[in-house]
Amino acid sequence: MICQYFFGITNKEMNESKTFKNYINGQWLDASTHDTFEQRNPSRLSEVTGLFPLSSKEDTRLAIEAAQSAFTEWKILSPFARAKYLKKVLALMIERREDIAQIITLENGKIVSDSLGEIDSAIAEMEFQINEGLRLFGETVPVSIDGVFAYTVKEPLGVVSVISPWNFPFNVPVRKIIPALMAGNTCVFKPASLTPQTGYMFTKLFDEGGIPAGVLNMITGLGSVVGNILVTDPRIKAISFTGSTEVGMGIHQKASVNATRTQLELGGKNATVILEDADIDLAVKAVTRAAFACSGQWCTSTSRAIVVKKVAQEFIEKLVKATNAIIVGDGFDQNAGMGPVCGTDQFENIKKYIESGKKEGAILLAGGNEVRNNHLKEGCFIEPTIFVGVKPDMKIAQEEIFGPVLSVITVENFEEAIKVSNDIVFGLSSSIFTNNLKHAMTFVQQTEVGFTHVNLMTSLKEPQLPFGGIKESGVGMPEAGKTGIEFFIKYKTVYMKYS
Repeated sequence: MICQYFFGITNKEMNESKTFKNYINGQWLDASTHDTFEQRNPSRLSEVTGLFPLSSKEDTRLAIEAAQSAFTEWKILSPFARAKYLKKVLALMIERREDIAQIITLENGKIVSDSLGEIDSAIAEMEFQINEGLRLFGETVPVSIDGVFAYTVKEPLGVVSVISPWNFPFNVPVRKIIPALMAGNTCVFKPASLTPQTGYMFTKLFDEGGIPAGVLNMITGLGSVVGNILVTDPRIKAISFTGSTEVGMGIHQKASVNATRTQLELGGKNATVILEDADIDLAVKAVTRAAFACSGQWCTSTSRAIVVKKVAQEFIEKLVKATNAIIVGDGFDQNAGMGPVCGTDQFENIKKYIESGKKEGAILLAGGNEVRNNHLKEGCFIEPTIFVGVKPDMKIAQEEIFGPVLSVITVENFEEAIKVSNDIVFGLSSSIFTNNLKHAMTFVQQTEVGFTHVNLMTSLKEPQLPFGGIKESGVGMPEAGKTGIEFFIKYKTVYMKYS
């Protein structure tokens, strides 16, 4: 679930807040309207972290025009020349790793160690995709006509748009934009309105790295204004979006009018299955991490633990103990194991789901409360929450909460576990804990997701492998791995008669 919030602010706050700009055609520009919106620290909502351009349709079209104008020269550069530019950006990213992490924590709220982990993942993604761009090989193919040489080449699409989320505001843009640029496309980038300064920091690396004007453009503002143009303008040849299923499906419908290619990474309701022969301690560690890291706001977070009855009591007791040991606090607090959720809309929505779980008859075994202790009273803090006695058809077991709420569902056996795991509209990630090879392989075969795990948490991913979902969790070609750059290219077949 992706949401935004805008507050009215005082003149004093405005004077104390830094004002940021769009990046269009190699220049930092105000919105043509000169209007701005604010971003607030989710740990202290009184703190305005910056003012950002509330861009218009005209600003968005200007950014698309800049990308269109830059496309021809960027396209004809050799992949090695494009890689040279991006390697300068990568060097700056590594150099400023800690500074960028500070901004992520300031805007998103996640603890600093998780923000640093996000940067490290982005570095790995960027290294892989730069090198993948140097391996965009075509192929020669024999044909039936004498004296004809036939081969294929891979070419860029043109101008692409990238609309990124607030939960991974740095890593996801890297995963999308680097393969797009390495393939020879130019890009217009819209960061999430909850984390626009992270988008600014990302774009600033390209500006300082000397990327040619218009190759990458960044614009902030409302999804209903900026995002709508980035989806419907016929000059946009592909759209890569990460966010809610509802918004993503709307993008898919609008893009179809111009036959625009879409890559949509959407919602999830990821399950971990724990069988009677599982290493319970290992399962508890993985589920606790995947359920509550980033306050449960990973799209790959574990939101359902499906455990067979024989080991349910042991698993639940150890899970509750591990969960109660998590310290909730400001992301800059070195003792904190979980920060706030990202914004007031998110905060209120999660509380509604917790109340829904209680009303439906689920048993609240851990957490479930706002955290208002001392210096945390101004923030969007919620305790890590565990419900047991959850039935598979309950709202909290079916809908994406996108917060630190875990539903534990008890089943009789392996067959029921698979059925419950798959009986959902989403299909992003899953996991099973077992030492039974037959059960592990059967689960891998039958689980209805884009990627799965055995004796590992649902959130594990690496840049050299595809990342994407099925059902209502994804549309189009997966991100990352070899498919990451394949999404941004088209094939051309050449027949050449030489005799």
